[in-house]
Amino acid sequence: MQIIVFIKQVPDTTEVKLDPKTGNLIREGLASIINPDDRHALEAALELQAAHAARVTVISMGPPQAIDALSEAMGMGADRAILLTDPAFSGADTWATSYTLGKAVETVGEFDLILCGRQAIDGDTAQVGPQLADYLDLPQVSYVYAIESVAAEQLVVKRRLEDGYERVECRLPALLTVIGRMKTPRYPRMGGLLKACRAKALIKVWNAADIGVTTAEVGLEGSLTHVIKTFAPKFERRGEMLSGETADVVQTLVDQLKENRLIAP
Repeated sequence: MQIIVFIKQVPDTTEVKLDPKTGNLIREGLASIINPDDRHALEAALELQAAHAARVTVISMGPPQAIDALSEAMGMGADRAILLTDPAFSGADTWATSYTLGKAVETVGEFDLILCGRQAIDGDTAQVGPQLADYLDLPQVSYVYAIESVAAEQLVVKRRLEDGYERVECRLPALLTVIGRMKTPRYPRMGGLLKACRAKALIKVWNAADIGVTTAEVGLEGSLTHVIKTFAPKFERRGEMLSGETADVVQTLVDQLKENRLIAP
């Protein structure tokens, strides 16, 4: 069984800043981690690796320092890793990103299952996984929090709903997007980290030419959406003093809470 897992290196903070000219995140000076939902996707792959003798390939698109995230994934137990890095990839929207990842999958070749995190904490779009499935013409299941069984040509998963869950049977090959409610991801092992650092052949580095795309198809130039303006929202605290008889004050407060839909009418 061949499994591909997509991970993203993201800033380890909520205090991110935006470049007002490009609309991109300013990542300099920020510590980076593997996107939390992606770690759960990787953990799911590693459990399948143990149960079904699967081979796990981890892919990440990003700047050269994203190799640190791939090294950590190797330390957790992935068999090999691929870094997609090229100045042409920068500034990509979700469409250009999913297209680039799709071309990488086609370059890898044979696979049975693709696992992605539901969404990245730096973008929160939750679009790349479904768009990748659409590009590759794969059946997809989103919001997966449990993989119940895997057979030769199908798998059964549970996906989270607002008021419960549903059990879905899906044919293989397929793509799943995973939420951060699966089993706690394991820590990387020192031996695996050292292996990733020493055996450089296990981490491939591909550019645009390696996956057969032109600069016009990827990155900012290949994006269908463009950022016109970025700004930080401004919040202003306002207070109001209520005076009068206690019953009247309470009723006024309740009416205002209902009006602002803070409590049920």
